[in-house]
Amino acid sequence: MLTLRQMRYFEALATTRHFGRAAELVHISQPALSTQIMEMETYLGAKLVERTRGSTILTRKGEEVLGHVHTILHEVDRLERSVRRQGGVLDGLIRIGIIPTVAPYLVPQFVPYLRRAYPNVEIELKEAVTSRLIADLNEGRLDAVIAALPLEGDGIRTRSLFTDRFFMAVAENGDDVLMSPLTENDVDVERLLLLEEGHCLRDQALSVCGAGKRSLVNFGATSMTTLLQMVAHDMGTTLIPEMAVATETGRNSIRIVPFAEPQPSRQIGLAWRRNNQRDPDMQALAEAVIAASPVPLPA
Repeated sequence: MLTLRQMRYFEALATTRHFGRAAELVHISQPALSTQIMEMETYLGAKLVERTRGSTILTRKGEEVLGHVHTILHEVDRLERSVRRQGGVLDGLIRIGIIPTVAPYLVPQFVPYLRRAYPNVEIELKEAVTSRLIADLNEGRLDAVIAALPLEGDGIRTRSLFTDRFFMAVAENGDDVLMSPLTENDVDVERLLLLEEGHCLRDQALSVCGAGKRSLVNFGATSMTTLLQMVAHDMGTTLIPEMAVATETGRNSIRIVPFAEPQPSRQIGLAWRRNNQRDPDMQALAEAVIAASPVPLPA
């Protein structure tokens, strides 16, 4: 018999295209997830996934099944929300999308705080670039998105959460000599390392450093961690958000240089659908993010 649990596991695998990351997303072991996917394939009588070196590919039949799975899970979630709507705030499932330059620094404090404050909450997290998260929000696969503002969409409501200032990261004992406080003209754009296309922090870095679109480096990193490891090895410099400073300086040999006033920053906000009838949940979620934020609030 095909179960909802198997379908959620399959959806997680289709989202991450990696058995290990999918297992982490649904909070089970990788062998257990593999077993459930194989049982699903046996029941359906079709091969759904192909393992390749370092990733997973959906077969043509797998892509077809994924469409049906999305529809079924969306309807099940609607049913759960309609039944639970009479309960308390954040009582039940909440599916949250978070951009990659926020998730690693917010989640370790945010999730435990949310579970302490709302013991009946069930949390599902997805990490992806803003465009993918907003698409999932609009299509009902996510309930809320935490990302950098502004976020566009007629059917979306947003609430600002906190200001995240930008700093410049350089190798601790590297060749880049940057005076503090830093101005736009002090940045060597030829040494500027960026995230790959699709990350909002890439465009923000180009804007802050006055590079426009003309100075696109040959290497685009997939994560903030990768960028800062490159910086630590004196391969260049990069923009680092304030919320990442404590974590990344603890594991990389980098020096943080502040910008001159007015310091550049990004505004992190929460987005949700206007018609989802969960405004109390969204407001409570926003307050939880603010309370758990690694960025100090203004005095």
